[in-house]
Amino acid sequence: MSAHLARWQMVVLGSLLGWVYFSVLVQLVRQWEHDPNFSHGFFVPAFSLFVLWQNRAKLAALPHRPSWWGLPVIAIALGALVMGDLGAELFLSRFSFLLALAGLVVLFFGWTYFRAVLFPWAFLVLMIPLPAIVFNQITFPLQILASKISATVLPLCGVPVLREGNVINLPAMALEVAEACSGIRSLVSLLTLAVIYGYLMETRVWVRVVLAIASLPIVVLANSLRIVGTGLLVQYWNPDKAEGFFHLFSGWLIFVAALAMLYLVHKLLTLEFRKDKARV
Repeated sequence: MSAHLARWQMVVLGSLLGWVYFSVLVQLVRQWEHDPNFSHGFFVPAFSLFVLWQNRAKLAALPHRPSWWGLPVIAIALGALVMGDLGAELFLSRFSFLLALAGLVVLFFGWTYFRAVLFPWAFLVLMIPLPAIVFNQITFPLQILASKISATVLPLCGVPVLREGNVINLPAMALEVAEACSGIRSLVSLLTLAVIYGYLMETRVWVRVVLAIASLPIVVLANSLRIVGTGLLVQYWNPDKAEGFFHLFSGWLIFVAALAMLYLVHKLLTLEFRKDKARV
């Protein structure tokens, strides 16, 4: 009877929180649809649900030890939601939804259960677009870094350049490394895929962490190669090719190359681990 009552309490409280967060979640999904920087958001909750389904037998065997500490967590989540709405801070409002989920789990299942679902819960953070101030702080340094690397490599390929900030002046035309070409879109997407790849293909936690960290230099390298390729295309073929289909296609091609680099990093780590194990 108590278990039945607790189930109904969970349904009622969960439904109330769903009603409170409905507009927040709808707005989040709409941003996934219209903002190409965060279109990967659709895959994040799907993968979290997959992880929960994969571990369903283990989760079902865990003892349920409800804790009243879940209520303060939910209260903090609702407070963050109010502050986010009043301050027009979407990230805070959306993150408060994850806090509310954590509070529900702790309240009805306990801390042991929450620790068991910590990874799929924490992975949901990647579905929330970064705050604009953080996004801009990351984007501009990536633009400058990609410009510097490209301006260093292009002369080695016989193309003289003059870099002014994020603008690379070629003899044929000037290339601007715009925000869309900074690599931030690939970085967020590749980080998400790196975490997914590490979970599916590795059991060693340290390798999973290294793969996630490696996504940053991989994206910088891949994006710099894209800019260099565009510069060579402009200089030796047709300046018009810097725009349109070829520019879009090169973005997809470089992202595939980034995935291949991630796979190569994993294989190198595996090979090095086998060598160290053989020496022992």
